[in-house]
Amino acid sequence: MRTKLSLILVIAIALGISIACRKAEEPAAAAAPATPAWTDLFAADLSDAEFPAGIWTVTDGVITASEDQALWTKKDYENFVLDLEFMTAPGTNSGVIVYCSDVANWIPNSVEVQIADDFAEQWAKAPATWHCGAVFGHLAPAKSAVKKPGEWNRYTITCAGKRITVVLNGETVTDMDLSLWTSAKTNPDGSEIPAWLSRPKAELATKGRIGFQGKHAGAPIYFRNIRIKQLS
Repeated sequence: MRTKLSLILVIAIALGISIACRKAEEPAAAAAPATPAWTDLFAADLSDAEFPAGIWTVTDGVITASEDQALWTKKDYENFVLDLEFMTAPGTNSGVIVYCSDVANWIPNSVEVQIADDFAEQWAKAPATWHCGAVFGHLAPAKSAVKKPGEWNRYTITCAGKRITVVLNGETVTDMDLSLWTSAKTNPDGSEIPAWLSRPKAELATKGRIGFQGKHAGAPIYFRNIRIKQLS
């Protein structure tokens, strides 16, 4: 009996050594690829932003403006996802600006993702390319997804080269290929482009500053939780 137990013990030890050796020879499992991290677009006090003194303020993490002056990043961005929350007031008309190459003359030299109180009569009756979620003046949102004034909305805007995708409150409302917009006068569907948007979107560089329009049309706009993630 003792001899059998000794033999079993020897076999078990040998098997354990063999398995351990095989595991040591096997290559280590590949580590999961690192994913780009979300970072705040601005410092909490806006010390790293560019804007006229006294116009933009922050209270409890909510950013707003007292005049129609834009808030800008100080550096250019390309290939990124921008995630943020915004809240309108009655009559708000504002926007998120990407690919801006000239902050002094940003309107024709950038892409504006429209923010509007679509419940207000003046914006509800405006052209569809002026509605919330549109690429302003160029491509209307596929559906209405903005909440009523006083409620927080979420935008996720993906800018990948010539492709811009806008998700509003979980709904994909706009998907635009800038390369199709070769005219400064008419959109691909034949609708008219506002005269002040005087550069074809196909000509714009796909790298530039990110900005936020201020208190436009007399109504305030509020932003919070603005984050960015670079795309590889």
